[in-house]
Amino acid sequence: MVCHGRRKVSCDQVRASAQSLVRGDGAGLRELLAPDRVAAAVAAEGVKFIDCLYTPVVTLWTFLCQVLGPDRSCRAAVAKLLALLGVRGAADDDLCHPDTGPYCKARQRLPESLLSRLARESGADLHRRYPAGKLLGGRPVKLVDGTTVSMADTKENQAEYPQPAPQKPGLGFPMMRVVAVLSLHCAAVLEVAFGPYAGKQAGETSLFRTLIGRLSPGDVLLADRYYASFWTIAMLLAAGVDSLFRQHQKRKVDFRTGVRLGHDDHLVTLKKPARPKWMDRAAYDALPAELTVREVRVGVAVKGFRVKWLVIVTTLLDADLYTKDEIARAFRCRWHAELDLRSIKRTMGMSVLRCHTPEMVRKEAWMHLLAYNLVRAVMAEAAARAGVEPREVSFAGALQTLDALAPVMRLADAADLPRLWDVLLAAVAAHRVGNRPDRYEPRAVKRRAKPIALLTVPREQARKRLTRSAAKKS
Repeated sequence: MVCHGRRKVSCDQVRASAQSLVRGDGAGLRELLAPDRVAAAVAAEGVKFIDCLYTPVVTLWTFLCQVLGPDRSCRAAVAKLLALLGVRGAADDDLCHPDTGPYCKARQRLPESLLSRLARESGADLHRRYPAGKLLGGRPVKLVDGTTVSMADTKENQAEYPQPAPQKPGLGFPMMRVVAVLSLHCAAVLEVAFGPYAGKQAGETSLFRTLIGRLSPGDVLLADRYYASFWTIAMLLAAGVDSLFRQHQKRKVDFRTGVRLGHDDHLVTLKKPARPKWMDRAAYDALPAELTVREVRVGVAVKGFRVKWLVIVTTLLDADLYTKDEIARAFRCRWHAELDLRSIKRTMGMSVLRCHTPEMVRKEAWMHLLAYNLVRAVMAEAAARAGVEPREVSFAGALQTLDALAPVMRLADAADLPRLWDVLLAAVAAHRVGNRPDRYEPRAVKRRAKPIALLTVPREQARKRLTRSAAKKS
């Protein structure tokens, strides 16, 4: 809120108190997101706010608390900020009103590019510190997968992210497709593309093609069979990236052909197909006329698994350097992409976004991804201190520990924060992912939900029916 006249001194005190909170003397943000990085990103994006309580840094911190907490409402986020200001002795009935309007307007002023920059930078920094494990000779391995998220049913959201066609008008919800590139070793989100659920060039591979240029030469990319096309493999090779996919079910595989490398292991040559409609002539001509790839067939002798055999296609052609067994172990790690996206959507609550406009929906999504990367950074540091791999630490346990210790850290003296940080890391490292190899369970729940009638017509029609029913009874 803007400061005027005699209130300026009091306003400056509140703003200074809020700034000190988010710069690390009680909020715990310094350990998650370095203030210098925030300041540099704000400067790079040219963000300028009016003279108010909700500066970019304060707004960012409040937004971060909102997506990390169990109650993700704007009211709860503002209440946390006001509670901290009150503890600091800066409470003022006029300046610190629990109205969410100023905070919501401040969120709207935050550029989407600022949040995406911070999310990408946090993921890239974590990946630089923990780039690779023991697979594939220690090369950096990345995962790609797609998912969808729902959002508030508003005209603006429906216009940019229409609901799926089978849903009746007035009964469905806008849906956005999300394609994410993640680090296999530390689980950081590195790149993300958003698009409508359906429409021209709205599929997973179409969105992924916009991200290929952001991969690094020397990477190895893991993905499911949806990505196993000539075009994707060729574009990745042009970027210096090797691929390891499950072979597409429509491609015929014959291990009697090609160059034999071993049992169910050979090299084959793929001819360039005809130019697709979405590709221009220059891009088509730039791709090679043929590709040499390796196909490996592996058995899945695990009780309860649907698949008994699968074929993997890869550009890792050296059978001595990348053995068949190691190729199989690497591909099995592809499932981590599903688990990571589940952590973001279910554990963090990103499956249903709350904002009413497409721009704010994307900001909310970027904020969830930023918060996810920050939690993963805490997990990686905790794992390093405990001498375990980052993926051995439970994401849900880390999130619960952060939520429990954050209020204590916010009220603690600055001198006591290092000790509390050590306590937090030790507690996070203590929550390990259960070692349940080859576990399989039915995709069903035992506890029944409460029976609630489903809305089968638009809400306005349902209201009219209720009105007519009530009129008849009277």
